[in-house]
Amino acid sequence: MSQRTYSAKPADIKRQWHVIDLKDKVLGRAASQIATLLKGKHKPMYTPSIDTGDHVIVINADKVRVTGTKEQDKMYYRHPRAGFPGALKSTNLAKLRVRHPEDIITNAVRRMLPRNALGRQMMTKLKVYAGDTHPHAAQQPVAREVEA
Repeated sequence: MSQRTYSAKPADIKRQWHVIDLKDKVLGRAASQIATLLKGKHKPMYTPSIDTGDHVIVINADKVRVTGTKEQDKMYYRHPRAGFPGALKSTNLAKLRVRHPEDIITNAVRRMLPRNALGRQMMTKLKVYAGDTHPHAAQQPVAREVEA
């Protein structure tokens, strides 16, 4: 008797919407659980080469917690004028939290997903908001708790 490996078909995929409140949650632990939902690894039909994940709405991104001295020590780098000398720009987590708190979650989750077209497709299902409101009530998202 031979076993066949199951591979999810696009017609079989049922996507749900999850809303996650990150108030006083640790950044890395929350980001890894969000990445798991976006990949679809929480489903029995998970297939590595197909996007079987769900949509994730993150609220209170500005109230996420980091441990230790990461608030001042964790640096984010970008190249706004790539190809030009001296174009490297850097900012720490405290300054980024003031200007663009959504980018803290987005960067953490993006780096936990595959670095290819499939990872970029998964990132389109992530919606991050600094406050506690979101415009996706029509999708009837299910509240999901992040384990500490």
